[in-house]
Amino acid sequence: MKPEKNATPRTVDIVIYPGFKSLEAIGPMSVFEYANIHLQRQGKPSFYDVKIASVHPGMIRSDTLMSLEATKAIGPLALPDDAIIVGSRRINEALIAHPEIIDWVEAVSKKINRLAALCSGTFFLAQAGVLDGKKATTHWSVADQLEQDFPAIQVDADAIFIRNGNLWTSAGVTAGIDLALAFVETDCGHALALEVASDMVVYLKRPGGQSQFSTHLLSQKTAQTNIRELQEWILVNLHQRLPVSQLANMAGMSLRNFSRLFHQEVGVSTLEFIEAARVEFACQLLASNADAKVPVKTIARRCGFSSDDQMRRIFQKRLSCSPGDYRARLCVPE
Repeated sequence: MKPEKNATPRTVDIVIYPGFKSLEAIGPMSVFEYANIHLQRQGKPSFYDVKIASVHPGMIRSDTLMSLEATKAIGPLALPDDAIIVGSRRINEALIAHPEIIDWVEAVSKKINRLAALCSGTFFLAQAGVLDGKKATTHWSVADQLEQDFPAIQVDADAIFIRNGNLWTSAGVTAGIDLALAFVETDCGHALALEVASDMVVYLKRPGGQSQFSTHLLSQKTAQTNIRELQEWILVNLHQRLPVSQLANMAGMSLRNFSRLFHQEVGVSTLEFIEAARVEFACQLLASNADAKVPVKTIARRCGFSSDDQMRRIFQKRLSCSPGDYRARLCVPE
């Protein structure tokens, strides 16, 4: 990704309201602050001028004990270069209580360089109609509601973040950090984004297409003990061939009943679960300094792919990048 060559600082408004998710505001703020710190260490001026904005200035209580002070009121004038609207655990109440934010989005969406919505904040953009005909994401827990309430939007419940021109949407909570890191990489280059993420002890940058679902989390949610134990066995035996017929035998079930129950409990087919688990394990190895010099072919074998070509095809399908590109983007420098 080629960085933009902007000489002047970029203004960023983080838009909050009562009951906003605190981490979704603090995460991006921290990313931009760390970026400024690293630039100052290099003898360069700060690039990000961040302000907290709301319908009215003042102290705004979050969904935790923490409050933030909004020093700026949103409006049609004094627009920032970028704006980030955070989400809420009670998004339906927030939409009713703060129609001014919806009106503001509708009025300024085409005038702002980048307008982002984090987590359930996507609903503000949806209500304003600016996402109609576009692809968007949100937190998985409200993705079905977004799809039902706004059928004109192409909802991708699996993505970490999605960009459509100047409009960005992200999954929940910590995905806002991924989105902010993507801003830094676009503005200031890959190296600075790596330094910021290293300081924050997070993966340097997950590609936007990466799933927000973890196979480990899926296994923890499974109610049926025998299916959950089998999932856990799969996760530590990914290097093996894992035919569904063998797994059904291990569960003491017919192939048909096993396939039906697995999908019912987990939400995906057995083959989809195994594929996702192998991709997740491969991503961990590719992003690890300890495995930085291990050939992709070896990693493919460790993860149970039939070949490095198969792993490459599945990476392109699921992550829209090759294993080599993934490694180059996520490895933390020594």
